[in-house]
Amino acid sequence: MNISARKSYTVLFLLLVFSSIAITSCRRRHVSEREREETKRKAEVTKAKALISSIKGIHYTEVKRTFDNGLSFSPVGYQLIPEWRISFPSDDSVNIYSPKKNKFLNTPVVFDHDSIYNVAWAWLKLKYIKKDSIQFMVLHVDGRVISDEKVHAYMTFYTNDYIKNTLHSDTANFWKPSRRDTDYITKKSLAANKTLDSAFAGTTPPSLKAKTPLITVKKEIVHDGDVNGGMLFDNYLSPTYNITIHHAYTDFYYSYTAFLDDKGKITFRKSMVPLNYLSKEGADAYIAAMKGITDGYLKLYLEVTPAITLGIPHSSIIFLNVTGTKK
Repeated sequence: MNISARKSYTVLFLLLVFSSIAITSCRRRHVSEREREETKRKAEVTKAKALISSIKGIHYTEVKRTFDNGLSFSPVGYQLIPEWRISFPSDDSVNIYSPKKNKFLNTPVVFDHDSIYNVAWAWLKLKYIKKDSIQFMVLHVDGRVISDEKVHAYMTFYTNDYIKNTLHSDTANFWKPSRRDTDYITKKSLAANKTLDSAFAGTTPPSLKAKTPLITVKKEIVHDGDVNGGMLFDNYLSPTYNITIHHAYTDFYYSYTAFLDDKGKITFRKSMVPLNYLSKEGADAYIAAMKGITDGYLKLYLEVTPAITLGIPHSSIIFLNVTGTKK
């Protein structure tokens, strides 16, 4: 073997040796990282179960549910309502009261990571456990991925013993709206009653009743567990009314939204049907027809009670499906 060949062989041998060392080192590093992660995960699970075990058997009642700003109302009028009553009989289950079934149901508690639990099919992040209270932050999870929401909701619980024997109170007192909530809704109502574009949903939705047999009104009701995915709060956030006008000037059907002010006056807002496929003249005629139906029929034929929140009447938005028939 000549000198050149011998040098090439030596270089190749050294490359193989170093590659083998690098691969072995990389494998060890990956194994070490996996071991560290697994050790960390096991430690988190142990800590999470210990936290739940520390409050095992203690009965809690939710006393407050608020957004980041401490209010229980959102800008659109959605109200957070505290309603949970819970206890943890073990570190992997929870008893939660069902008002619908009038009894406690036992459901699993699953720890995920970073103080995040799945409790009664809701994803919650444990914020703190104190002597007489606990608090969770409600998480928005889609496909096991936590959404980075700008607004969060917080659930605060007191022990039943603390409520009864230390505070000498009951749940009903805690569930009353706070002074901040009342001030907030008062200001929002003043703004909405001054400017219709500031209208918001009332927790007591508007009431539309027929004043004459020439019109019939039926409010759509969303039931708990609706197969279409509706939520009970849709009943006041999106109050929808199916209206039929008998002996109308012609047969028609229009779907649109309207403002309803604090005095019960209805004002056309906008079509629920896209009008971009129409010419400008066609769209203008379509809108004019809906305004005419609102002013010519609804204002005359309906007895209206406005939306109310915390006892305050205010302007809101209603959804209308209006059918006219010449019969």
